[in-house]
Amino acid sequence: MTTLRAFTRAVSPAIADCELSFIDREPINLALAQQQHMAYVDALIEAGVDVIALPALPDLPDSVFVEDTVLLFDELAVLTRPGASSRRAEVQAIASAVHHARTTVAEIKAPGTLDGGDVLRIGKRVFVGLSQRSNQSAIDQLAASVQPFGYSVTAVPMQQCLHLKSSVTALSDDTVLINTDWVDAAYFSAYRQIRVATSEPHAANVVRLPGQILMPTGFPQTQAELLAQGFAVITVNVSELQKAEGAVTCCSVLFNA
Repeated sequence: MTTLRAFTRAVSPAIADCELSFIDREPINLALAQQQHMAYVDALIEAGVDVIALPALPDLPDSVFVEDTVLLFDELAVLTRPGASSRRAEVQAIASAVHHARTTVAEIKAPGTLDGGDVLRIGKRVFVGLSQRSNQSAIDQLAASVQPFGYSVTAVPMQQCLHLKSSVTALSDDTVLINTDWVDAAYFSAYRQIRVATSEPHAANVVRLPGQILMPTGFPQTQAELLAQGFAVITVNVSELQKAEGAVTCCSVLFNA
């Protein structure tokens, strides 16, 4: 039986100095952010995920958002090169753990920039957001690394949000949750689409876990629609991490052992 694992990283005490692109800066309660992150990790563990908890990086404000540093496929890992230069040391910090998880490790090189939050994998299809953080050079490099293993890579233009997974995530192998104001639904025409509630534009970012969906509290209409569609839903409060332009996918890297 395959074991689902996850890398997480504790909240940096410097999180208030995080990078922001699409939201205004608000005060972040560090103690509450740490408490919420621990509850998030607990939710993963309760869902049966084997969590590999990495320590906080005091000099790297955004480092709790570990998803942006690496892509973990079954066959290989790809270390990213984040679009914000202040975040690139995060990749060096996780490299050792990644090499223990995968024997084959590729890296995105300059001039490519890639945030893991822009990469949505559904089976053998990989969608990559062309965003403020991820560019075509990186997408081409990623394609060269994964296509030998049977993956197809599609670049998806973005608007009005930080990452592709801010606008669309997978609920199953054949269904996506999507905000069509932020991404063109035509790129996901092969999938059944459930649209977020109009009043909840940030609700599309959810984590697919075995038998259930993990989503933030605060999106009751979208949650109700998922329940009506037959999905089991668990929620976590990540209000302080959302002030750092984070969401639930950002805080873990899920992979098969």
